[in-house]
Amino acid sequence: MAELVRIRKKRLQIPISRLRSTLKQLEEKDVDFEEIKKNLDLTASLLEAVYLDGTRQGLESEDDFQQLQSDGVPSEVTDWLASTFTQRVRRPLRRPDEKPKFRSIVHAVQAGIFVERMFKRAYTAAMPDEPAAVVNCLRDVDRWSFDVFALNSACSDHALRTLFFELINRYGLNSRFKIPISCLTQFLSALERGYSKHNNPYHSHVHAADVTQTLHCLLLRSGLVHWLTELEVMASLFAAAIHDYEHTGTTNNFLIHTKELRSLVIEMVLSTDMSSHLLQVKGMKSCLQQQERIDKPKALSLLLHTADISHPSKPWALHSRWTTALMEEFFRQGDREAELGLPFSPLCDRKSTLVAESQIGFIDFIVYPTFSLLTDMAEKVVIPLVEENPGPPDPCNRHSNLWKESSRGLQWSLAHITAELVSFRSTWTRHTEDNKLKWKEGGSNGFSDSSVTIEQRSSQEEL
Repeated sequence: MAELVRIRKKRLQIPISRLRSTLKQLEEKDVDFEEIKKNLDLTASLLEAVYLDGTRQGLESEDDFQQLQSDGVPSEVTDWLASTFTQRVRRPLRRPDEKPKFRSIVHAVQAGIFVERMFKRAYTAAMPDEPAAVVNCLRDVDRWSFDVFALNSACSDHALRTLFFELINRYGLNSRFKIPISCLTQFLSALERGYSKHNNPYHSHVHAADVTQTLHCLLLRSGLVHWLTELEVMASLFAAAIHDYEHTGTTNNFLIHTKELRSLVIEMVLSTDMSSHLLQVKGMKSCLQQQERIDKPKALSLLLHTADISHPSKPWALHSRWTTALMEEFFRQGDREAELGLPFSPLCDRKSTLVAESQIGFIDFIVYPTFSLLTDMAEKVVIPLVEENPGPPDPCNRHSNLWKESSRGLQWSLAHITAELVSFRSTWTRHTEDNKLKWKEGGSNGFSDSSVTIEQRSSQEEL
């Protein structure tokens, strides 16, 4: 990938040089029309070649989905997977007078603006006390089966704020970065209001809390927490908390302390744009296959993206509930499309959408390969780290202590960490396969009937 970028930059230097030469001739009024024509012709040819290279790369990503048709996956599911997880250009469905929404870029810039001045005042306030019911829920925050819905009920619909406070306190980041609690409280309150603005069934502050907790759990279960600095852990938690934030009115009071933190948060938030999924996965696969050094921002971006699509890897009671919320969000979009006389987007017709098939396809072609890649990446990073260090390496001792003191009681040794990586792979594999089986069993009965039947016989799993 790096070599490809280097070649493209080199190829672009020629047309850039030719264009500058032409501009200089025009400025000096020393015009040689034949020379200008020659330069422009060469520039056009080279730019076209670079464009075709980029287009070909995008088409190669989409080729990965061509096998779906031959595998018997319904065309609606294939369309959804291709339109959501690749950069395929779709015909716009907006009205002529509706302005385009640059969602990913705007959100990433907002992410960078959110917390820039949070560190300028001294840390003086204590962390807020929580009711017993909340404390009881938070005891499971290190577990893969953590129930964010139960936490949200216990803390009166403030799951994101409660969870974020808990995690930065566990990691010791509030004191390390001198974060004033009053400012953090104001930030998290504004964040929750922003998530609630559109009353989304799925992309809500509860989803943000779930992704943040999942990212925390991925750091612990994969051992990647040993690889990160406190700044990188801080950026990861912030990126997870804000990655789907859509409100734009109250962000100017929250700016970032360092350029490093700001740029890392922005890159991670951009990684949650689902259309970049295949390119992101292929880039990391190439890195692992060619034994290249793993770039931390790219690794953290994959970590957040994995957390963002993780609900099919959780116990059925959680996965089915998230699926219900997601489909309702899709169906509301379909209802609006119907009102405007627009064609339905994939999976947005509440009368005919194949929910079970969509989730099976999502697991097979998106979730399973992504989790497998993340686990492979963690093995390549963490195992050499343990082999080369008799104890947790600096500056990660604080995080490593948190890891050892987690509910899993882990130790810093090659045997324990290797076993934990094996256990982690087994955990998400078991849940994804179990969820696929339940969808296959209940899919013929329709989404609502099957989910109710299966939820009644499912139980919370403790890991």
